[in-house]
Amino acid sequence: MPRSKNSVAAKARRKKILNLAKGYFGSRKNVYTVAKNSVEKALTYAYVGRKLRKRSFRALWIQRINAGARQHGMSYSEMMGKLHKSGIELNRKVLADLAMNHSDAFKAVVDKLK
Repeated sequence: MPRSKNSVAAKARRKKILNLAKGYFGSRKNVYTVAKNSVEKALTYAYVGRKLRKRSFRALWIQRINAGARQHGMSYSEMMGKLHKSGIELNRKVLADLAMNHSDAFKAVVDKLK
């Protein structure tokens, strides 16, 4: 039985990897085997980075809320506990934005909790 060949698909597969490796330095951009390793590693980093970004933004929001709450004589944990008890459904992203950019609105929320 003759050997089956599919150079069209093979070339497309290699071209896809080399296109992803555009802008890389040296042989990483034009040698397929090197480019393949670099692209795989880069895609792994990108996937992990998308998870880490969520984590680091949440930490930033918590720091901002804590700073805003302490200006009004309340700790972060105290504020979040009272928020949940009172049934005010503001997430950390919104609270952090209020604390940074709309201090009067944030003060109104804190006063409502007190």
